[in-house]
Amino acid sequence: QVQLVESGGGLVQPGGSLRLSCAASGFTFSNYVMSWYRQVPGKERELVAAITSTGDSRNYADSVKGRFTISRDNAKNMVYLQMNSLKPEDTAVYYCKVRVTVHYWGQGTQVTVSS
Repeated sequence: QVQLVESGGGLVQPGGSLRLSCAASGFTFSNYVMSWYRQVPGKERELVAAITSTGDSRNYADSVKGRFTISRDNAKNMVYLQMNSLKPEDTAVYYCKVRVTVHYWGQGTQVTVSS
């Protein structure tokens, strides 16, 4: 079955960096768009970044453009989110997502940006 497992979250000071990872299994990873979303309590889950199956095209939420970079390694079935210049408003639970007929989500990883 499809499984997505995120890791790499934590507590970081404003201006700092984190790299999130998502390990995927149960489907042909190299065939699918992969996405990162985030959610804060009381708000809807929002798209942060997405990358095409080959990695040749990416898109980002306006709020993270120039600071976050999504990438993937199809040989390892991994997708990453490099987050730089972090701000307190980036605090959220970050989720990896794939749509394989239906949407599959990981369990999420908490990112807290605070001094």
